[in-house]
Amino acid sequence: MSFIDSFWKLITYDLGIDLGTANTMVYMRNHGVVVSEPSVVAIDKRTKMVLAVGKDARQMIGRTPSNIVAVRPLRDGVISDFDTTQAMIHHFITKSHKYFTKGIRIQRPRVIIGVPSSVTEVERQAVIDAVKTAQARKVYVVEEAMAAAIGAGLPIEDASGSMIIDLGGGTTDIAVFSLGDMVVDRTMKIAGDEMDEDIINYVKSKYNMLIGERSAEDIKIMMGSAMPLKKEKKYPVQGRDLLTGLPKTVEISSIEVREAIMNTISLITEAVKDAIEETPPELLKDLVSSGVYVAGGGALIRGLDTFWTKELELPVKIVEDPLSAAARGTSLMLDHIELLDRVQRSWEELV
Repeated sequence: MSFIDSFWKLITYDLGIDLGTANTMVYMRNHGVVVSEPSVVAIDKRTKMVLAVGKDARQMIGRTPSNIVAVRPLRDGVISDFDTTQAMIHHFITKSHKYFTKGIRIQRPRVIIGVPSSVTEVERQAVIDAVKTAQARKVYVVEEAMAAAIGAGLPIEDASGSMIIDLGGGTTDIAVFSLGDMVVDRTMKIAGDEMDEDIINYVKSKYNMLIGERSAEDIKIMMGSAMPLKKEKKYPVQGRDLLTGLPKTVEISSIEVREAIMNTISLITEAVKDAIEETPPELLKDLVSSGVYVAGGGALIRGLDTFWTKELELPVKIVEDPLSAAARGTSLMLDHIELLDRVQRSWEELV
């Protein structure tokens, strides 16, 4: 380690960021997860000023006056609005240092950030630029599936097969690992956001009622399931009657929510089956005993592991605290950041 690196280590903290379409988590070395908030930014359209970020901005979705808009600057796992993403990352880095550092620590961290493995070089560079302009002095980009697998504690460096499905808000990453690398790698832009759309369209079609994106997400979290529940739930939902334009309330059951989101779950299931078909026989044999692991916010859909166990004919397990699996993975990588530095230098020399 050089003198300059040693100096920076004394006055700043390294961060691991799981930059998700729906939620962003920030891990700070020696402190754990210090930020876990929705990836939402509220902006004044006239002045372009950022008014709120994270939880505060999510509260504004669908409730803002015409001059204020609450947006999610990432779509399908990639940056759709560079300036807004940069402002959001800057806010989260600042918040991490403001509340969780002491003494002379300053805001110039090295950052490990997870992205979908399908991103292009342009999209990858956009992530790096956004984090650097948010005052990071060094940025390392890792695949989200790799980070999630490491965070879940899978033995990805062994000469045996390990499989993970990282079901997020904008993308679903499906990967099979062996000897420290991905043998099978699939990313599809169908995930939690599409389930929200399914619920909106279902309510519109069945009840002639329009509900918002935030309401649909709340319904999914509250009642979403892939298998029948021991005790089915019902929940009153408010929206706008499409015939009269007036407020309307209907009671929606967990059975209806399951019916609504099953289309998206089926599409993801087919992609997982395709990935399994691509897996070499020797590694597939390992999966029969080790099983398939599920991470990401989508893993919280009730009964998803049971549903996939039946569909895939393989044991399927939800990882511990699936929402933070990728963030935990980046945190473990922080302990080997010097190795990442050497790998990145080697990669830059190759390209």
